[in-house]
Amino acid sequence: MRIGELAERSGVSRDTIRFYERNGLIRSIAGTSDTNNYRDYPEDNLTALDFFSKARTAGISIADLRDIMQAIAGSCDRADAITVIRAKISELQERATQVQNVIKFLEQSIDGD
Repeated sequence: MRIGELAERSGVSRDTIRFYERNGLIRSIAGTSDTNNYRDYPEDNLTALDFFSKARTAGISIADLRDIMQAIAGSCDRADAITVIRAKISELQERATQVQNVIKFLEQSIDGD
């Protein structure tokens, strides 16, 4: 499908689709016409765009999405995907703990403790 159809079916703007493609999160292939530069987007991009939209709404960064997608690239095994996602959850929990420690330190520095 072309980018316009993908945008319409996914509810994601063309600019966002291009952004995800530039960041290696989705893929397209050269169209079959010799007279234009149209790109064709495989159907599986609909599932990916839905996941990305929900992930971005939840606050997941593009870098984290890229890490997840690169780790599961080429694997259609759900168990592999779950392992990667659990590892990302663990990493994010560690980051959250670090952020909480920084907040606590800064609050204490304001209070003079």
